[in-house]
Amino acid sequence: MSFSQKCKNELARKMPDNQCCQLAELSALIRLDGTIILGFNQSLGLRIDTENAAVARKVIKLIKTLFNLNSDALVQRRRRLRKNNVYGIEIRNKVGVKNLLQKTGVGMFVPAKEESWQKEYLKKACCQKAYLRGVFLGGGSISNPQSGSYHLEMVMHDPGIVPHLCGLMAKFGLDARQITRKKAEVIYLKEADQIVQFLNITGAHTALLNFESVRIYKDIRNNVNRLVNFETANLSKSVEASMRQIEAIQLIAGRIGLERLSFALKELARARLEHPDVSLKELGELLEPPVSKSAINHRMRRLEQFAERLRQP
Repeated sequence: MSFSQKCKNELARKMPDNQCCQLAELSALIRLDGTIILGFNQSLGLRIDTENAAVARKVIKLIKTLFNLNSDALVQRRRRLRKNNVYGIEIRNKVGVKNLLQKTGVGMFVPAKEESWQKEYLKKACCQKAYLRGVFLGGGSISNPQSGSYHLEMVMHDPGIVPHLCGLMAKFGLDARQITRKKAEVIYLKEADQIVQFLNITGAHTALLNFESVRIYKDIRNNVNRLVNFETANLSKSVEASMRQIEAIQLIAGRIGLERLSFALKELARARLEHPDVSLKELGELLEPPVSKSAINHRMRRLEQFAERLRQP
């Protein structure tokens, strides 16, 4: 089971206590996944399709709880692409469907001024959260936090809902972005902090904890890798510098002998030959009396410059 499915399963099990919140969540689910069925003799029906069994059960429960309507559940298996199951919930009660669409603010029986985002139940923060939860259950997905990037998106085929949904998300500090993909509108979040905030708002607290756990682990691992790379680079530079210094000292010893150097340079040259692996700071501490790293660095440069003059013809 993917991380996105686990997240949806958790949200599908979360049933709002207040009727207004239940209505808001059902409204979002119908708007994203619902299809109005017009038949012969002015028959009217509603079908809601979802790929998640837990979401289908929630839709059936919400319809029964709010409108006392019975619905038929159908299961079909796709023959293309992922070949997964599609769960269809159908209601064939004309009067019941018309009442449901009017109450949820969705469909052709609803004046524009009474659309779902103008309804009374969307003026409360708790109902707005429930609506966002319904939108995610209806058309959302979230990438596995263990993958290379963080991504949460909600796909909808009704462009009219996009500005209202972006405005609703902005009320909770979510900077949603929009793109068009294959004739569908996609609202998405890319920042990890924004995704965590969205999960918290919609009530996916277990998914949030799992997401944060993976993110913290990745951050720690990345920090450790950076430190290791930094230390490795410094070590490589120290080894290269030490080899260059030893080569210079050996050249001086072979050409004129270390005895012809001043006491300070002679003492440093011998200490470097005896301790090729230590840093300049540690090298200064080995001398008697101890010498600062700055002084050691200055003396070592003098040795290398002296060796460079000896190399010249």
